[in-house]
Amino acid sequence: MAELARETVEAVRRALREDQASADATTRLLGATADRRVVARFVAEGRFVVAGLPIAAAAVRELDSDVQFPESAEGAWVGPGDVIAAIRARAGAILSAERVALNFLQRLSGIATATRRAVDAVAGTPARITHTRKTTPGLRALEQYAVRVGGGVDNRSSLADAILWKDNHWALLARNGKKHSLAETLRGAPGGTQVIVEVESDAQLAEALAAGVTHLLVDNQPPERVAEWVTRAGPGITIQASGGITLENARAYAEAGAALLAIGALTHSVRAAPITCELVDD
Repeated sequence: MAELARETVEAVRRALREDQASADATTRLLGATADRRVVARFVAEGRFVVAGLPIAAAAVRELDSDVQFPESAEGAWVGPGDVIAAIRARAGAILSAERVALNFLQRLSGIATATRRAVDAVAGTPARITHTRKTTPGLRALEQYAVRVGGGVDNRSSLADAILWKDNHWALLARNGKKHSLAETLRGAPGGTQVIVEVESDAQLAEALAAGVTHLLVDNQPPERVAEWVTRAGPGITIQASGGITLENARAYAEAGAALLAIGALTHSVRAAPITCELVDD
């Protein structure tokens, strides 16, 4: 992530504006002292996987273009007392960007850590860990980046990325009096667009397979049902399991044959990593 995407830079700038970093009333009291170049250390206060250093660096860089901010720890496990990064910049820039930098670094590291633990839980199986769209509004790209840092893989990122036929689509199709089958409806999908169909019953499974769907979403089903449907679907069909997947049961879903485990908790309820920022002598 050496070169940040425009939406990431915009997210950083939006956060700085929200915090009114350029109008930091407290730091202004320091006067010329705020222009002194100092070193600040980001220090771990627990065990976690680091993610978000490029974003934290961008926050400080918006206020001091000459910042020196190493990012070598990205993706690494750290423990209590470990220095994640030691940065050199104007004191005022560090003080004014500190909260924004920490907010990004703590949240993204929390996501990367949760992802890595899930990846470790299914180690030795073909299953891969992925995210859902249950992300913080406006921060999806960053949170999905943190999932990748943690060893997860990308999934559908937006409504335009793929056809995702879910329970409410099935309900509307049924209300249409079955004038059109699933197969007929899916013929309207743009060429080359990935099609994912959620199945909740044997009948839906049969209809999806008859329609030629090769990626099935099995939501809120026990591992035993997943294993049964993996067998019925046969080779060449990707089974994605989601809903209620935890560290405790992830391996059961993986061993049931699910190729993808989509875990919303990676982003919607993750605990931020404990990190502090402290100034030290230059």
